[in-house]
Amino acid sequence: MNEKLTHFDEGGRAVMVDVGSKDETARRAVAGGTIRMKPETLAIVRQGSAKKGDVIGIARIAAIQAAKRTGELIPLCHPIALTKVSVDFDVDEPSSSIACRATVECHGRTGVEMEALTAVSVGLLTIYDMCKAVDRGMTMDGIRLLEKEGGKSGRYVAP
Repeated sequence: MNEKLTHFDEGGRAVMVDVGSKDETARRAVAGGTIRMKPETLAIVRQGSAKKGDVIGIARIAAIQAAKRTGELIPLCHPIALTKVSVDFDVDEPSSSIACRATVECHGRTGVEMEALTAVSVGLLTIYDMCKAVDRGMTMDGIRLLEKEGGKSGRYVAP
C-alpha cells in the first residue's frame, strides 16, 4: 500500500496528480451508503406521494449527474469520460432505510472511486432534500467504497 499522500508535492503544496504516464485500462468502482428515516417517511417514498414527485427516480438521476460532474465538485479530481453509471436503491422497511449503490466505469488513466462515492452521496442527499419537509431527522451513513478494479493498484473489495 502506498503510504504517501498523492495530492501534495515535495513542498506540501496541493497538486493534481499527473496521470499522463499511466496506461489506459478498464476502471470500475462500486460505492454504497444508506439513509435512515421515519417509517412514515419511507411509506411516502414507496407510495410515490411525496410533494416533489418520484423520490427514487429523481435521486437516481441526481446521482448519475453527480458522478458525471465529480471533477467540478472535488478540487483535485480529474474530469473523466465515464462509460457507464448505474445507480440502484434498495428499500428496507424493517430498518426504515434506503440503501444506494452506484457502479461507475470508464476506460482511462485514473480510477472512478470518487465518482461512485459522489454519486451515492448526492443520491442520498437528494432523498433528504425531497423528504425533509416531513422528516428533518433523517441520517445518512455507511457511505464507502465497496470495490474497485483496474489500474496499477488492482482490485479492492471492502472487508
